[in-house]
Amino acid sequence: MSGCCAAGREPAALAPQKELLYNALLPYAARLEPESARLLSAIRCGLGRAVVLRELWPGALFWTRRLSTYLRLYGRKFSKDDHVLFIKLVYELVTIPRLEISMMQGFARLLINLLKKKELLSRDDLELPWRPLYNLYERILYSKTEHLGLNWFPNSIESVLKMLVKSCRPYFRESSTQEMLEEWRPLLCPFDVTMQKAIGYLELFLPTLLPPESHHKGFKLWFNELMDLWMSVQNLPGWEGNLVNLFARLASDNIGYIDWDPYIPTIFTRILRSLNLPVGSGQVMTSRSLSSAYDIGHVVLWVSSMLGGPSKKAQKHLNALFDSIASFFHPSNNGRWLVKLMKLLQRLPASVVRRLHRERYKKPSWMTPVLESHKLTEKDITDFVECMKQPVLLAMFSKTGSLDAAQALQNLALMRPELVIPPVLEKTYPAMETLTEPHQLTATLSCMIAVARSLVSGGPYYLEGPIHVLPLLMRALPGVDPNDFSKCMITFQFIATFSTLVPLVDCSSALQERSDLTEVERELCSASAEFEDFVLQFMDKCFALIDSSTLEQTRGEFETEKMTHLESLVELGLSSTFSTILTQCSLDIFKVALQKVFSYATSNIFEMRVAGRMVADLCRAAAKCRPTESLKLFVPHCCHVISQITANEDILSEEELDKELLWNLQLLSEVTRVDGAELLAYSTELLKVLQVTLQLKSKQGYTLACSLLHHILRSTALIYPTDYCSVPGGFERPFDTYLPIHDWGRPGDLHNLQIQWHVPSTEETTFIFYLLDLLLRSELGVGEDVLHSLTIVQHCLLGAGGLLPPLDGPVVSGLVSSMVSLKDIEIWTGVEYDLSRENYREMIYSMLRQLLRHILAHSEDDTKSLFLIIKIIGDLLLYKGSQKSEFDSRWKSFSLVKKSMEDRLHGRKRHIRALLIDRVMLQHEMRKLTVEGCQYKTVHQELLRDLLRLSTSTYSQVRSKAQTMLFTALGTYNFCCRDLIPQVLEYLKPNRDDVTQQQFKGALYCLLGSNSSVCMANLHDWDCIGLTWPALVQSGLSKAMSLEKPSVVRLFDDLADKVHRQYETIGLDFGVRLANCLINQSQELEEGQQHQQEKNLDSEQKYEKLINNLLECLQERDLPWKFEQIAVGFLSLLLRDDHPLPSSAIHFFVQSLNHDSLAVRKVAISAVAGILKQLKRPHKKVPVHPCEISGVSEPDELVAGDRPDNRWLQYDSSHLPRSQQDWERCRFVEKTHWGYYGWPKLMMYCPSEKTMQCITRKEMCEREQIIYDHFSDSVFIDQLIRFLSLEDRKGKDKFNPRRFCLFKGLFRNFGDDFLPLLRPHMERLVADTHESPQRCVAEIIAGLIRGSKHWSYSKVESLWEVLCPLIRTALSNITVETYADWGTCIATACESRDPRKLHWLFEMLMESPVSGEGGSFVDACRLYVLQGGLAQQEWRVSELLHRLLEYLEPKLTQVYKNVRERIGSVLTYIFMMDVDLPRTCPTLSPRISDFTDRVLTCLKPLLEADGEIQNHVADENGEEAQDERTQAVKLLKTVLKWLISSAGRSFSSSASRQVKLLPLLFKIARVENDNSFDELKRDAKSCLTLMSQGLLYPEQIPQVLRTLQEIAGSSSWNARYLVLTYLQVMVFCNLFTFLSSEEAVKNVRTLVIRLLEDEQLEVREMAATTLSGFLQCHFLCMDAAMQEHFETQCKTRLPKKRKRELGSAVDTIPPAGVYLATYLVRRHAGVLGLSACILSSPYDVPTWMPQLLMDLSSHLNDTQPIEMTVKKTLTNFRRTHHDNWQEHRQQFTDDQLLVLTDLLVSPCYYA
Repeated sequence: MSGCCAAGREPAALAPQKELLYNALLPYAARLEPESARLLSAIRCGLGRAVVLRELWPGALFWTRRLSTYLRLYGRKFSKDDHVLFIKLVYELVTIPRLEISMMQGFARLLINLLKKKELLSRDDLELPWRPLYNLYERILYSKTEHLGLNWFPNSIESVLKMLVKSCRPYFRESSTQEMLEEWRPLLCPFDVTMQKAIGYLELFLPTLLPPESHHKGFKLWFNELMDLWMSVQNLPGWEGNLVNLFARLASDNIGYIDWDPYIPTIFTRILRSLNLPVGSGQVMTSRSLSSAYDIGHVVLWVSSMLGGPSKKAQKHLNALFDSIASFFHPSNNGRWLVKLMKLLQRLPASVVRRLHRERYKKPSWMTPVLESHKLTEKDITDFVECMKQPVLLAMFSKTGSLDAAQALQNLALMRPELVIPPVLEKTYPAMETLTEPHQLTATLSCMIAVARSLVSGGPYYLEGPIHVLPLLMRALPGVDPNDFSKCMITFQFIATFSTLVPLVDCSSALQERSDLTEVERELCSASAEFEDFVLQFMDKCFALIDSSTLEQTRGEFETEKMTHLESLVELGLSSTFSTILTQCSLDIFKVALQKVFSYATSNIFEMRVAGRMVADLCRAAAKCRPTESLKLFVPHCCHVISQITANEDILSEEELDKELLWNLQLLSEVTRVDGAELLAYSTELLKVLQVTLQLKSKQGYTLACSLLHHILRSTALIYPTDYCSVPGGFERPFDTYLPIHDWGRPGDLHNLQIQWHVPSTEETTFIFYLLDLLLRSELGVGEDVLHSLTIVQHCLLGAGGLLPPLDGPVVSGLVSSMVSLKDIEIWTGVEYDLSRENYREMIYSMLRQLLRHILAHSEDDTKSLFLIIKIIGDLLLYKGSQKSEFDSRWKSFSLVKKSMEDRLHGRKRHIRALLIDRVMLQHEMRKLTVEGCQYKTVHQELLRDLLRLSTSTYSQVRSKAQTMLFTALGTYNFCCRDLIPQVLEYLKPNRDDVTQQQFKGALYCLLGSNSSVCMANLHDWDCIGLTWPALVQSGLSKAMSLEKPSVVRLFDDLADKVHRQYETIGLDFGVRLANCLINQSQELEEGQQHQQEKNLDSEQKYEKLINNLLECLQERDLPWKFEQIAVGFLSLLLRDDHPLPSSAIHFFVQSLNHDSLAVRKVAISAVAGILKQLKRPHKKVPVHPCEISGVSEPDELVAGDRPDNRWLQYDSSHLPRSQQDWERCRFVEKTHWGYYGWPKLMMYCPSEKTMQCITRKEMCEREQIIYDHFSDSVFIDQLIRFLSLEDRKGKDKFNPRRFCLFKGLFRNFGDDFLPLLRPHMERLVADTHESPQRCVAEIIAGLIRGSKHWSYSKVESLWEVLCPLIRTALSNITVETYADWGTCIATACESRDPRKLHWLFEMLMESPVSGEGGSFVDACRLYVLQGGLAQQEWRVSELLHRLLEYLEPKLTQVYKNVRERIGSVLTYIFMMDVDLPRTCPTLSPRISDFTDRVLTCLKPLLEADGEIQNHVADENGEEAQDERTQAVKLLKTVLKWLISSAGRSFSSSASRQVKLLPLLFKIARVENDNSFDELKRDAKSCLTLMSQGLLYPEQIPQVLRTLQEIAGSSSWNARYLVLTYLQVMVFCNLFTFLSSEEAVKNVRTLVIRLLEDEQLEVREMAATTLSGFLQCHFLCMDAAMQEHFETQCKTRLPKKRKRELGSAVDTIPPAGVYLATYLVRRHAGVLGLSACILSSPYDVPTWMPQLLMDLSSHLNDTQPIEMTVKKTLTNFRRTHHDNWQEHRQQFTDDQLLVLTDLLVSPCYYA
């Protein structure tokens, strides 16, 4: 970009980076080389010059858009040097400090595009600094002024910025990792919101693509630190997901360089937990917010990057993961977790394919390659596919549809077709046979479509794949079913997909001709004889479909004649499938098919709407494939019939035409849509037909004739490919040299596509102009039937538009001034305009404008003609042979087909040939449509004004159509909005009497714009909004405006709403820093600088003028209220942080605080808060050196938490600043997170005595004086407070942050000047117990406390003397409605504030929160308020937390439930700091372990007591015993509230401390919800549920299991039962942590088997359920030992019942009963064990199952409860295996089947 040309550079440097390959295949490819060079040079010049002359708008913006267009048209066709220069230049532009947001977004999108292909530029070629991006991101996403309305950012900004950082990240310097860590480590305080921010930044910015030799400067600096942090947190804090994303990216970028093995069990356990699966019998999942779960895309990336390598550990865990969740994929299971599971299933294979492609097929680049030792081996791939296969096959029939499973199968089949496709085929064949389950058919077919390409191409391991093609095609035919729409569509898709891949050629004769064929090839050749049969049968099916959908059959008499949406879809499916089949079949088959379709079409007469269109489509498809053969049949036939019928003169004037004539016209108009060269042979016949039929009077007739004309012109005038066959050159070659079956599934070769193009020849062009001269010229004189003539004109324009030169004329000047050339670029589209011929576009243009004037003057009600005129205007302006909407839908369908048939494994554009040709054609269309940024000429101006005139017409439909066309055109021409806006605003002027309501509405709609187009009311430009906003407000005075009409009111609402939604702060400062000066012409440079300064000044003047205009509008006495509100809304948008508001506007807003209208008051409150921020005076800051203050040097390595060097930040009641000297000596640090994890490099601090010097009114500027005067006026204040303490929406009002900001600003800017006036009001409000006054005073107090941040000591002290009594009164008057507001007030007041500054507040709140005065409610509220204040202070008030705990401990036995719940919550906050994080010192705050020990001592009486623990009910056995025990029960209730509250909130698991409480919880909790199911038991049960879901670390597991084993020996069966439910959830939630310890698995197994023999039936059954679950998720396996154990138990013989002898002693019986029971239990345990094994495989039949079922059946007649268990098991077996019984029965022998059938349907089954 040095200078403007590339002269004198090395040829190597000029090699293009990456061209678009498709350009080389265009028919005019030779002309593109010079064109691209010319364009690139213009862009280099224009952009360089714009930057040097400092002209961001329009210069730089115009040329960066041109560069985007260049990238779209040519790819990266520039040298590496240019590429780097472009990137550096645009990077500089993006990071200009005060750049207007909309420009920044434009530049950012371009930069993202330039950086897209990472492999083109290595780290040596390009280096980008990270800090400017960080500053940009911080300024916008963490804006300090956005919430005050001083900055307006668009919604899309966040995603654009993230994308921008991602694109630049690979090019950050080596040293950047260290710099980033230094910048963001001080924010890592886990209790603070900054943690989320810091981890978010680290995830987004940290570079992970450094080369291996620089890893010590990259991830090794932070990996252990962040990994340890992640390993030790639980409960999914918001930032945990960001860490996972970071690790996933790291793993993917450095495969083989990091050893993940030690972390794998934890990683998989957490992945499993984050899927939020329901688990356990009747258990509830904690409602962890679904949003904070891991992002599946990153999980998949992480897993796929860990596969392979020497240890194969990840694959083992992946097997276990899918084993444990496989049953969730079964179609009978459904829930909100399913979507996530399906996503996992769909994305994991795709991710592995991407990795394989990178390892094996991708061109090597500068990025770190995968280490050889860690590349995926063949075995790795097979293992992976095997592990995914089962769940995917289950998911095929899922409730969420089969799409996810199909995509997964597509990727799995690319890797291992031989493993994946056979089982899908096994499901597909039976599904095609059954008629009763259409869902099964659609699911299997969509999966077959996905694997079609792998099936057809077979591959070395799956040679028999192609053999299935024909049987599948033949069996799919019945799916073409007129009665089932979805089946019909999927069948079309299925047939079309396979036909695209397979040449339909009968090769059976090759068997005789060739002897070198393999067995499979011979089989394919003989099968291919059926192709002809298939095509003919398919046609019969289509004809049947058409016959059943004729209009007469599907509609009543009066219904619509148009096609319904479904019918048009079927039509599309039918025609595209038929077209594909004919394209792919051999000439012989084609001829038979052609004859068949010809005779069908000509032997019947079809109605035109539905059946006729379908048949005509089929004929068109045939004609398109082989025009020579087809036209020979169709054209003579149709022309003959038409000329015979029209020979009769009368027919011309008939309104109702003969159906045969119409049908033949329709048929002819469709079959002429073929290669133009072939049509010329029939030109005379066609011309005759046209001359006659265009004269028909019947609208139906001449419309069909017009479409015939349109198609003939299009076919001859356009450039397009003429063959889409899958093999270039077709199949007509002898079999001895070429065998079509070798081309099954063959991809197209981009370098040898051999596209056959149709390019208009001279004969064709001559023919076109002959037609136009003959048919169009006569119509331009417009006869009587205007509509008739216009239709012909429109179709001529649509047909030949590509050959007619665009309208030309002088350029409209004076719209914008620029020092850079903004000229258009010419893009060659293959058409040489013949200027010697008549320019019909010009002729149509002049005729049309005359006609339009005539119609508008004499017959405005001729709306149909107006509709056509609007269309023609659109075509005159925009049409060059392609429609944008058609292009968009083709691009969309191209992307869909590409995605469904892509070979992502091999990559390199191995698409099928038809798709590649389609892409080249799209490239040609794109070039034709590249007209944005056209120069705006007077011709365009006149047509746009005509459209505007039509947009304000009397008829709403005309208005609507004209507006749509107008909006499209507005986006096309440069700066035309500036020309049109004044025209539109004419209709809104208040002084005009001649404007009708329709015109008024039309003009408003023009300003509003459509959803996708520009909104003229809100262009990001001072000139435009300077006109539109005041005009909109003044339109309220227009006579045409009526607020009685709801439509008008709605329009104004929509306009105001759209402006507010879409407004972005418009720039005032257009400065450019010049990093590298490109042109050294000093005079121009100075001019540029001067131009820029003038522009800035001009913008400021326009900004102030707009504000003054709006204020003038507001002075109007007659302005309706609605417009007053709109004006105030507009004014509020104009607040900004870089330019103060003019005094007049400040005066207006301050006065509006007391406006009568609530809406205006609300806006004014926000605005004044913003104004106060603008007027905030800067504080002088001095650096602080923490080490000097603490006297302790900083620790060498990373240590977080309470350290000696941050002790001075702690609240210490013995060293509080209680005097002026202490206050001045004290270094206040307001940011709570500083110092916890480390210190920032430079810590700044504002000493208060220097900052808040009192300023008198004289020293204030005018703006400050306005505010000062108003707020010093007692009448103003009285009124304001009265308004603020009114109720707004009953029951919905909350503490209002805007009002808080207003008061904070007042007290921050003006000190305590207004306090004397406000104090009496505050005292009055605090005493009033009503909701609104209380809320109002809470807002003022919060503002006061925060606003006093920099006051001097004396002022602060006197402030607290006023506030303390006020807050005390407020807390004693607290009510249900207001307690939340006071909580918010105190929390807001303490936020980001040094606790030592607020010691008055804390000491007052700590006085005695639970005093009992005012009842339990007031106690609970006081605690709530105190908790709000302390929670904001986090780790810095450990002393207060200790004091509070000491105070609360004796009160833990509180009787009242609400106080208990609140204390539970407060305790969570007290212990919040006691975290178990790595590199963290033990906290100074209270610790859980000490507290638990103390609590356990008090709970001893309950632990030791026998029997059930009741709620505290009086006990008769003496006073003391009861007292101690009752106290313990009360204490336990509070402790339970604490456990429940902390389960979901604390970061680190406190399992080891809470395990001690488990025995007690199990003792209390109950299985059944019986009558005595009180609060205590309910809480104990919830507690167990929550604790069982906690995350366990390997070292905690033995301790928990020991406790559970002890409890399992307890005497209460409830406890033993609950141990099992606890175990189920605990194991599943920590599955891989358990699996990694054999000891733990063994202990769990022993425990469950032991409880299978429990004396209580319920416990035994639950143990069986638990065992079954563990077997099902493969936690335990069914080994021989276990089977033998159960079988032995089953065989336990029951002692026979002895008859009691008469007269014998009775006491011998009981022992025998007990004796029997133990035997029975043991036998039942064996049966339950077998039952558990059977039920653990609900959806398949493993090899061991038949024998076990036989063993079980022998117990069917045992005593109860054994018999019941066996029956239940058999019933369940039958229920779960019923669906696939045909498949399952294969596993049994005949004898076993007999027994089983006997069991399942024998009489005893119903007994």
